[in-house]
Amino acid sequence: MKEATRKLARVGKYSFAVTIPREWVTELKWKVKQKVALKLDRGAIRVQKSGKR
Repeated sequence: MKEATRKLARVGKYSFAVTIPREWVTELKWKVKQKVALKLDRGAIRVQKSGKR
């Protein structure tokens, strides 16, 4: 079984690109280009779907 690829890349001063498997996108009900919020949580980076402002 292929290991799930997860990547985090900086694409601007305050922007990041998060790469996750397509199955996760459908399971999380995200769009392909979904705005997310990054949180630092005990040394780990947590990715959350951004809420409406």
